[in-house]
Amino acid sequence: MTHEHPAAPEPLAREVEEVADAIDDVVPPDEGAARGVRALTGESFSLAESIGGVRGLVESMAPGLVFVVVFIASGNTLQPALIASVAVALVAVAARLVQRTPITQAFGGFLGVAIGVLWAWKSGEAQNYYAAGLLTNAAYLVAMAVSVLVRWPVVGLVVEALRSGWTDGDKVKAAVASSDEPDAGATSAAPVAAGEAQVPPEGDEPAPGAFTAWARRWRGDADLMRRYALATWLWVGMFALRLAVQVPLFMAGEDAVAWLGTARLVMGIPLWALTLWVTWLLVRRPRVADEGPAAPASA
Repeated sequence: MTHEHPAAPEPLAREVEEVADAIDDVVPPDEGAARGVRALTGESFSLAESIGGVRGLVESMAPGLVFVVVFIASGNTLQPALIASVAVALVAVAARLVQRTPITQAFGGFLGVAIGVLWAWKSGEAQNYYAAGLLTNAAYLVAMAVSVLVRWPVVGLVVEALRSGWTDGDKVKAAVASSDEPDAGATSAAPVAAGEAQVPPEGDEPAPGAFTAWARRWRGDADLMRRYALATWLWVGMFALRLAVQVPLFMAGEDAVAWLGTARLVMGIPLWALTLWVTWLLVRRPRVADEGPAAPASA
């Protein structure tokens, strides 16, 4: 009696699909100009577009700025600072809703603020407003470092996914599905008796699926892999720098909250945008247009 098991999509293909979906959630396609990591695939780099313009900058920095200002102005009183920070984040979301524009960025900022506020409120310690952000930076640092060590640099995955259209959810699902189906031309025409396993002809290998072929194309380019690895290490360095500066301030307690908040602002969007720009310099135009095999030279 034979048991048929449904084919499972390749694990890395599923991860790329999830990354693609996340990018599309953070950078809605109907917002027009290149935003965030999508700027890495552009022929030119616009700092304003990469951070979402003035509005994106305000939505990202205002809650943290208001927290620091109110905390200092109220004589290091936690509750007014927390309320003010949440209020600013809610206003950003409400403004998006009223104008019927995508709320993903503003709502994501609100969730980040809400986590920090709850953590600080429950503990009664103002520095815990920044605890979740520090943990997130540490997680990104580890994930990116590991991705380089296993030769799947995150920057390469994201840039190549954007360039190849893997951020189109429907296209990803179709490509992954095609990877799971056997190549009709490679299937033996001879019938297989019941209870016997089909053995592929000796020396034949199944044709690679769409995702496998896509991955081999850029991972097989040594120069491109070096640039993607270097760019990923650049992001590891950015997260490490944030932690090196901010963790000591966090450990110093409430007396250093103003300095910690200032460091978070300076090392937030400005440092992120600078790192994104240098990454663009490293990875811009990393691939030439796909061409067929070169024709043999005539005698």
